[in-house]
Amino acid sequence: MRFLSSLLLAALIVEQVLGEYGMAHFSDWGNSKGKDYCIFFNSQWARLPQDLSKATRLQTYDLTSSVLCSPSDVPEGGFPNSIPMVMRGNCTFYEKVRLAQINGAKGLLIVSKDRLTPPSGNKSQYEEIGIPVALLSYKDMLDISKTFGEKRQVAMYAPNEPVVDYNMVLIFLMAVGTVALGGYWAGSRDIKKRYMKHKRDDGAEKQDEETVDVTPIMICVFVVMCCSMLVLLYFFYDQLVYMTIATFCLASAVSLYSCLWPFVRRIPFGKCRIPENNLPYCHKRPQVRMLILSAFCIGVSVTWGVFRNEDQWAWILQDALGIAFCLYMLKTIRLPTFKACTLLLVVLFVYDVFFVFITPLLTKSGESIMVEVAAGPSDSSTHEKLPMVLKVPRLNSSPLVLCDRPFSLLGFGDILVPGLLVAYCHRFDILMQTSQIYFLACTIGYGIGLLITFVALTLMQMGQPALLYLVPCTLLTSLAVALWRKELPLFWTGSGFVPPPIIMEQINCTQTPGPSTDEPPSNPEPATSETNNQREDPTPATQEEVPHLTDASNT
Repeated sequence: MRFLSSLLLAALIVEQVLGEYGMAHFSDWGNSKGKDYCIFFNSQWARLPQDLSKATRLQTYDLTSSVLCSPSDVPEGGFPNSIPMVMRGNCTFYEKVRLAQINGAKGLLIVSKDRLTPPSGNKSQYEEIGIPVALLSYKDMLDISKTFGEKRQVAMYAPNEPVVDYNMVLIFLMAVGTVALGGYWAGSRDIKKRYMKHKRDDGAEKQDEETVDVTPIMICVFVVMCCSMLVLLYFFYDQLVYMTIATFCLASAVSLYSCLWPFVRRIPFGKCRIPENNLPYCHKRPQVRMLILSAFCIGVSVTWGVFRNEDQWAWILQDALGIAFCLYMLKTIRLPTFKACTLLLVVLFVYDVFFVFITPLLTKSGESIMVEVAAGPSDSSTHEKLPMVLKVPRLNSSPLVLCDRPFSLLGFGDILVPGLLVAYCHRFDILMQTSQIYFLACTIGYGIGLLITFVALTLMQMGQPALLYLVPCTLLTSLAVALWRKELPLFWTGSGFVPPPIIMEQINCTQTPGPSTDEPPSNPEPATSETNNQREDPTPATQEEVPHLTDASNT
């Protein structure tokens, strides 16, 4: 379970990161037709017009042989009414744009060979600078040099995006569907393990994994590990990102096998076993269909690992593996009481808010640690991203599709953490015979919280801690249902299943031998007395007949 816990830790640090992307429309001098290229800018320096027709076309000054860090890099005459193109490096963004503005430039394009990051500064620098500054990729700069002549012009603008992209609808359906399916499966599986004996094939290996009950001490240790891992990734991203990718490949293969096996075991083919051997993991002679399924799951995981950066189709495999991973975690990790649910969700709520909104005040760059790790540090040499997200490509026709933000993302932690509460609600529904009212209410609360998260992302245009909205919506909804049904004490402690009266009557009747017994009862009075004593003192019956969600060994 350690590698699964590590994956869950990594899932909690992934948030959706929104940058300020725009377009640079290049064309030959005097020709309105041209080509758009993606730029990454910071509106705190200067805002860009929303329409190309309102953008000013200015001549470019190719200074890509320089980094523009000192006055000696400025050519004679400066950059009057033009937009210089310089290389990134050796000094801050502020020093570059200040030199450009002093020497008459109307904007600045910084060519970057690394990942595009927003040009940052402090409040006083933002107030001093009045021209736009944006980053352009080195690959696009080479294409511009080949496509257009020396006398070329550029117009920078930031087109509006649709308020809602259809890919957000797909992410919403995948997230809510995973939470609902995982919670329902986990609750049903847990109750079945308590009250039924599983029928297994003769000699078959144990296919259902044991559940792990989360205790308050485990929650505290888990949160400390979350904080430690996030900080380590912030300082040692390049060294740890490949370890996270490899761990995800292993965990997703195991999870996919666990999710597909209940369907494969219904297939009447492949039940024969392999011959006796001394091979690792095969000495128990597994069934042929088990080996085929294992090979398939490993193949899917390895395929994603090799082609993970293929944006056109690799996201489908990542989403499939991610959903399987979330389902596996939801049915393996179990919160035994609503008290444990509240403790876990509240602590992670504080964790999420702290690392998104508070850490910018503590870092030199002014960026939050969580956003930096989720997007990949700007100085990273690997250009890899953590795989702990559901991702769907953009489906609108905005020009910004050209930019390095073609996907909408949702971290696994925003699915797993509320999903554990949904699973607990379903178990409680089954024990209390409440027609799944807790399960449905908590699932609807999760959907509402996710919608609020998307609205906040759209309005604020910055990364949001999703648990800030998901935790109150799920916790308060479950709490309200328990108060309304007057079951809060039972819901809080995870107990409360009381057998119907007819079942209790049958149990009392069986304690006195019936007339069909061959031998008459030797001493009927003590039996009657014992029965009456049990009815007068319900404490022993209550302890034996009322199971507790937290005590699996007594069932």
